[in-house]
Amino acid sequence: MRVQLAVLAAVILSCVASPAAHGTASAMKLQEVVEYECTTNPTKEKQSISIDVGLTVPAQATVGVQMTIGWTGAYAAGSQLLAPATGLEGQVNMYVYAGISGIDGLTSATGVAPLDTIDPGEPIVLPSTAELRTTPGKADSGTVHAAAINFGPRPQGPVIECEVKDKESLREHPLTVVGAGQSPSESPSPDATDTETTDPAETPSETPTKTSAETPTGGVATGAGGEAGPDGRMVVVAGLVITGAALAGLRRRGPKRPL
Repeated sequence: MRVQLAVLAAVILSCVASPAAHGTASAMKLQEVVEYECTTNPTKEKQSISIDVGLTVPAQATVGVQMTIGWTGAYAAGSQLLAPATGLEGQVNMYVYAGISGIDGLTSATGVAPLDTIDPGEPIVLPSTAELRTTPGKADSGTVHAAAINFGPRPQGPVIECEVKDKESLREHPLTVVGAGQSPSESPSPDATDTETTDPAETPSETPTKTSAETPTGGVATGAGGEAGPDGRMVVVAGLVITGAALAGLRRRGPKRPL
């Protein structure tokens, strides 16, 4: 019995400690061998190499917040990139890229890592890791894949450019971008965002109903115990005027005197 209770307690603790138990999205790392064709500038000398690439992609990113994609790389067996016979002068860096598809306005992430001393005609030692960064500007979902790797003193002037040979064969890593303070399940649906709301000031009020003082129950506007309308009041006033005039005429005439 004690053993069963101990096992049960361990399971409960592991669920509490696990991010998955709270719905927290964790990063995923996928590994694949990518074949590149590298071109040396300005001689246009070409080399084919293979690199075992690993991308660690966050399952969720946030609009306006910089995200980081982890990169690891090592030459596949029997493959190496050779430096030009003329050598590479000054500080040379590796510029590594990840392509992003399906997210409007977000096409890539970029990372940079410095290289050790490079001897002319000798293999270039790859940095084992790099961090690729980008900032999404819109909530959406898409995929991430391995992309180009360049070598040179600056990203705009690469000495060696390595492009993926078969882009269609690349593995795609899912990526979801949500709004600030929003989880994927809270993403607004198209129906919710496209529904027009009516300004309360523009909403017509209900048709007013007449009160019993204006239209008495069981009667008309001029009688049955209610207030007379404008037309009714005019009729009453006219009647009073006629009646007063008749009485005044009778008083003026008076009774006839006998002859």
